[in-house]
Amino acid sequence: MVLDAAAAYLALKARDARFDGRLFVGVTSTGIYCRPVCRVRTPRRENCRFFDTRAQAEAAAFRPCMKCRPEIAPGLSHSDSSRSLADRAARLVEGAVHGGQTLALPALAAQLGVTDRHLRRIFQAAHGVAPLDYLTTQRLLLAKQLLTDTAQPITQVALASGFTSLRRFNAAFAERYRLQPTQLRRDAADRGAALQERPLRLAYRPPYDVEAVLGHFARRAVRGVEAVDAATLTLRRTAAFQHQGVRVAGWLEMRFVPGQHEVHLRTSASLAPLLGSVLHRVRQALDLDADPAQIDPVMALLPLPARPGARLPAGLDGFDIALRVILGQQVTVKAARTLVQRVVDRYGEPLATPFAALTHVFPSPEAIAAADPAAIGQLGIVRQRVKALQALAAAVASGAIDLQRSAPLAATLDALRALPGIGDWTAQLIAMRALAWPDAWPASDIGLMKALGSRDPKVITAQAEAWRPWRAYAVMQLWHHLETST
Repeated sequence: MVLDAAAAYLALKARDARFDGRLFVGVTSTGIYCRPVCRVRTPRRENCRFFDTRAQAEAAAFRPCMKCRPEIAPGLSHSDSSRSLADRAARLVEGAVHGGQTLALPALAAQLGVTDRHLRRIFQAAHGVAPLDYLTTQRLLLAKQLLTDTAQPITQVALASGFTSLRRFNAAFAERYRLQPTQLRRDAADRGAALQERPLRLAYRPPYDVEAVLGHFARRAVRGVEAVDAATLTLRRTAAFQHQGVRVAGWLEMRFVPGQHEVHLRTSASLAPLLGSVLHRVRQALDLDADPAQIDPVMALLPLPARPGARLPAGLDGFDIALRVILGQQVTVKAARTLVQRVVDRYGEPLATPFAALTHVFPSPEAIAAADPAAIGQLGIVRQRVKALQALAAAVASGAIDLQRSAPLAATLDALRALPGIGDWTAQLIAMRALAWPDAWPASDIGLMKALGSRDPKVITAQAEAWRPWRAYAVMQLWHHLETST
């Protein structure tokens, strides 16, 4: 643990939101564990036990608080890890749980290229619990959030949380939390309508530069797919996800609530069966798991006015991000948005939504891979970029390239660079926004050169050494300064 027990207790007494998700307190007199921001009466010091993770608290037989709800606390981002084997294993576990997938330890070990015995050993050393305990914690906390904030049937919640049967789900819930799932639904009949309107809550650590993040999305918004309402701090967009082999489309509304350090999420009913995956994607898209205490001191070294709360905004789909990056090669943000708009108008899927600004879903990789190259060229896209788009689309559609946070960084970068028309600038930006790589550095970026006053990539790369391992956050800050000061 970064903090000793005495310092941890001081953070708890102050309800310091900076430690939210990095510190959990188990109260021996109640058997409950809480976030440090919990608003209940502060427990006595002798009754407190402190843990780094929710899984450790649950392994010590504490159950989650119903008031502060540990399941909505910010987690650990890609940038919090050293990209060790144990950290990648944890990300794969989290991705599988939120994607509603089953995950066996031997299969996870094989995916990482190690034996399951070695995986258990290094996972225990890094995270303080066994992989299966960590997996169970993730599943049960997702289930608890769905039971609390949605009206989904309990059987659907169990399946969405990765349990293969309702019996196993009930047994695990009773063993860990000492109550039945139905006890969270006792008044379901009375609050069913309210649950349909209640947003899902996702917490983040303050500060958070909401203006910069929403501005980034607004300047790149594609008509029909996304819309930003700056007045209400709301981002809306359409999206499609793979669920049990089927592409499921719907809409999302993400509203920042700065006073609560939360984002409130509403979705279309069509996305209800895969809310776990949606929650996971939204956390990454808005970089809700970032730790400003680590990042902001490094950003203060930039030759810019300080902007606390730097974030690395991404998207809900890796292919969506990659297509935009390719079309942004050697053109301005405005020109790139025009090209993306043409692609969406031509190959996007129509979608009915309650919002006039949302009418289409971003094209699938299969649609772009199967399109006539000449037809894509008629949109004003040069031949080299058409080849790059279709090569990438084919690779993503076939599974040869996986553009998500848990993908292996080095192997994915190599696979991207091997495609026609994709160089290091493109690969770095895709890794930055699709793989959430915090140290990505597109050295040949014209905007960075302009912001840093040099046309030499070696010069600006040398300057950026002081910003490791957060160079991608520096990119976002430099871009924001450039885009808002001209």
